[in-house]
Amino acid sequence: MTGSRDLPGPAGAGFLAVDSGGSGLRVVVGTAEGGVQARRETREPVRTGARGLDAGHLMSQLTPLVRSLTAETGIGRLDTAVVGAAGMATLGDALRAELPAALAREFGVRTVALAADAVTAYAGALGVRPGAVVAAGTGLIAVGTDLARWRRADGWGHLLGDCGGGAWIGRAGLEAALRAWDGRAGGSQPLLASAVEAFGPMPELPGRLYPRPDRPVVLASFAPRVADRAADDPVAAGILRGAARHMADAAAAVCPAAGEPLVALTGGLAKLGDPLLLPLAEELAKRLPHARRVSAEGDPLDGAVRIAGGLATGALTLPGDEKMLLVVTAKGD
Repeated sequence: MTGSRDLPGPAGAGFLAVDSGGSGLRVVVGTAEGGVQARRETREPVRTGARGLDAGHLMSQLTPLVRSLTAETGIGRLDTAVVGAAGMATLGDALRAELPAALAREFGVRTVALAADAVTAYAGALGVRPGAVVAAGTGLIAVGTDLARWRRADGWGHLLGDCGGGAWIGRAGLEAALRAWDGRAGGSQPLLASAVEAFGPMPELPGRLYPRPDRPVVLASFAPRVADRAADDPVAAGILRGAARHMADAAAAVCPAAGEPLVALTGGLAKLGDPLLLPLAEELAKRLPHARRVSAEGDPLDGAVRIAGGLATGALTLPGDEKMLLVVTAKGD
């Protein structure tokens, strides 16, 4: 996919912004003065191996996209790159070790920022203001800052955490469906009907689900059906109230205690609407009465662009952190 805005003639130094997530790469090339120039995306997620996120696989996808974008925009060179990646904080050792040199070699990049996707989500949602952001899609992570340091909560994956995320909601909904199938307490006939419609007969569900490498995505695909049933099914409504409590717990764990910090929700779960957002507003008001809830201004790719612009102009004031936001400058600069 290509999107362009007011493409100029041949340009000078530019920036590269990358958002690497579960659905693939989204890439922007632009200039700090002229804003976003053009973008591309892929549908193939970066592989994860024994050393974590695979830097070589990322570069193999990124290189042709960037070559095409620089040709389209006329940007002569890329001085700055920001790569925001899901898993950067816990699985990013190979990226931190290899990516700056690879970007310098391929594109002449001199300054690289390697960011957790929660940090780019924060920058996209709130910019450079103290507060907390809950990034809730298939998984869930909360990140907050007082502009002196970062704090994070959850983001431990669907087996150990991501409480309140899409996979968590979908799994809870399917558990309620299976309880109804078995005749156990706590089951939901409406969710059972939705599960059969989505996945077929319940006895076949484990065989359909367990062997798949994308189990979290499959579980999360059921979350909208839980939201659809919430108005008339107390079990479905209770699942979403539980998700809202988990989200508020994560936000409270990272939100600055002083001042009037901002709190925002970003990610695909915001699309579930009132069945989730109304209880979330109630829970946030209980836990964070001093904070002000706002709508997210942008998404993680917008955040990567903001960070790139700040680096290019020397105006970046978000705190650095080895795992969350690491800035690497080529030797000799």
